[in-house]
Amino acid sequence: MALRTILVCLLLALGCARAVASELPWSLPADASPAKTDAALRALGTEMLESASLTDAQRSHALLVTGRHAEARRAIERARRALEETGDSAAAQRWVPMLLLATAGEQDAPAYARAFHSAFAQLDDVAAVQADAALAVEPATIRVQLAQALAAQQDAATLSETTALDLLRLQAALRAQTRAAALAPALVAAEEQRRFVIDGDVRIPVSADVVLSAQLARPRAATAPLPAAMLFTIYTDPPKNRQKMLLAAAHGYAGIVVDARGKGQGSGTIAPYEHDGADANAAIDWISHQPWSDGRVAMYGGSYEGFTAWAAARHHHPALKTIVPYVAAIPGQGLPMENNVFLSANYGWAFYVANGPMLDNDTYNQNERWSQLPHRWYASGRPYRQIDQVDGTPNPWLQRWLDHPAYDAYWQSMVPYGDQFDDIRIPVLTITGYYDDGQISALQYFKDHLRHRPDADHALLIGPYDHRGAQSAIKPMQLRGYDLDTVAQFDTPALTFQWLDHVLRGAPRPALVPDRVNYQLMGANRWGHAATLDAAAGAHRRYQLSAAPASADGYHRLQEPPPASGQLRQTVDLADRNEMRHGYYPFPIVAAQDEADTALAFVSEPFTAPMDLVGSFSGDLKVRINKRDFDFTVTLYELLADGRRMQLSYYMGRAGHVRDPTMRQLLQPGQWTRLPFDRTRMVARRLAAGSRLLVKVDVLKDAMHQVNHGTGRDVSDENVADAGEPLRVDWHSDSMLSIPLQPATPDG
Repeated sequence: MALRTILVCLLLALGCARAVASELPWSLPADASPAKTDAALRALGTEMLESASLTDAQRSHALLVTGRHAEARRAIERARRALEETGDSAAAQRWVPMLLLATAGEQDAPAYARAFHSAFAQLDDVAAVQADAALAVEPATIRVQLAQALAAQQDAATLSETTALDLLRLQAALRAQTRAAALAPALVAAEEQRRFVIDGDVRIPVSADVVLSAQLARPRAATAPLPAAMLFTIYTDPPKNRQKMLLAAAHGYAGIVVDARGKGQGSGTIAPYEHDGADANAAIDWISHQPWSDGRVAMYGGSYEGFTAWAAARHHHPALKTIVPYVAAIPGQGLPMENNVFLSANYGWAFYVANGPMLDNDTYNQNERWSQLPHRWYASGRPYRQIDQVDGTPNPWLQRWLDHPAYDAYWQSMVPYGDQFDDIRIPVLTITGYYDDGQISALQYFKDHLRHRPDADHALLIGPYDHRGAQSAIKPMQLRGYDLDTVAQFDTPALTFQWLDHVLRGAPRPALVPDRVNYQLMGANRWGHAATLDAAAGAHRRYQLSAAPASADGYHRLQEPPPASGQLRQTVDLADRNEMRHGYYPFPIVAAQDEADTALAFVSEPFTAPMDLVGSFSGDLKVRINKRDFDFTVTLYELLADGRRMQLSYYMGRAGHVRDPTMRQLLQPGQWTRLPFDRTRMVARRLAAGSRLLVKVDVLKDAMHQVNHGTGRDVSDENVADAGEPLRVDWHSDSMLSIPLQPATPDG
């Protein structure tokens, strides 16, 4: 998601913590003019101000909509002070567009400029850059959201106060961002030039044929060379990257954002993943020799930028002193394949980053095309290798990746692998989330580094975040139906620079990461800290998948050994493209109830007291199939006493690669075999007394993944004609799961 879209979401989230319930009168025809719409919203604002007890944030929205600017300014100032007092500067600066509207009202540009200069005179460099980002949010997205929200209420005679507050917040934000779009850009540019020395046209030579483009900013007040904070990215978005560069400069670093080869104004052929480590290493070397550099470089960033930090670390440049990767990718172990199964979830990504020197938003935003393509391919029965033929546009990068279905030398050359972790001696801070799609990669870096270098200065911070939230300054209050604990909030960029200050300037270690493993214990509103993943887990309980029924509602027993010997059979027609077997993905995280599906479901006895589940579950399944391979899922839930179901973790992978991602080992039809697996998601959750564990196992067969027909050939080349007789899977009761569980410890 683009930075401005993220900021829109954050801006609109401000002040919505309080839910109210009364109904208010409402009438707005579908064809109402803009003037009538404004009048209806003003009347709604007046009604809200008279009838409800509002927070300062909510009151400010109503006051802005009704034109009571002086009162709105006082309410906004109180709301900002409250955020500043809790150390949440990023959230406080989201209010600047509304503050400027409240201060200048509907007056002319000079009045807006005076309000701008008055507000920015009170901001340090970090707060000023955060405010700049808020002012850069374009009003078009908010205008669409407001139109959609109004359309949803066009036949309503009344509105709930919650809905009314949403409408008022959207209207206030639209007015503030419309004024900012018209009047703020020149003011922001001048303010940035006053605070920073900026060079948007840096060129970094790599070889005779490759030159990288970059943007550089330094604090204007700096009088000596500075350590550099570098982002190395394939996401060439100059305005977005300018904000990141300026934020690094605001923290006192030489902030530099370097484009991957072939991107931006650079030269060379775009090649996702393949050259980034060597190119980033060349950029580090170049930076370390510049007169504005003190010879030290730190790398940081999320997703692809987290990958490039690890890719650079593989080269051990002496100038690279620390990395802070968030939700970092391992090519070939998260996307485009996970546990050797290729996924279509991000099929359009290669076009987005590789179609030209800038991002191809026009192609990537063809949401209907990308959402329908997997289903069209699945229904066609064609080999996965032909999915781009179904789309009608060649995808050369997918074809290149499909030639490497094992985690072979092609993938291994991109990031540290095996013994190469031994010589990574720099401090590392890894940040990821329980519901981050890339957690499997981020956690693998952590595990591999500590496995090969047990004394590594490597800290892990993990909590209830998805891929976007783990990277953001402000986390959502709710994620896919799960209400985050209040302590789960933290500012990822702010923590990044606290870590850099610690490593490069001798500042104290960030308070949030006092130990090697730092996790937010969901449901307990606390953070936990431990020296190792095993210490965090405390203990493991072993459960087996009993064939015995646990209840009349279709569950089998998940019980501690030994269960009675038995087996359960699943029969799957791989040729039937009207059926899809899926459900492992955590959307929603919390569901109102468990629902019957194609999986075999196993439940434990209820817990008599709260239990802490901290870590990753693993398993050793005993299966027998009539083919040479299959793909499967194992999903772990908490089944609460009130019937709700919370997804905790999952495994998805290929049986033929379960022992070794680098080499496929086919199964023998008709013979029992063991499938040991451990590459599951880490989670930390306080399970309530009365809750039960729920485990679901199933064959993977859906439109979003390759279909493994079990012939033993390359799965990318199999088609529906290879399905043959239905797949039969016998799951033996000797199948075991190891789940990190211990009695809940008193809050500390």
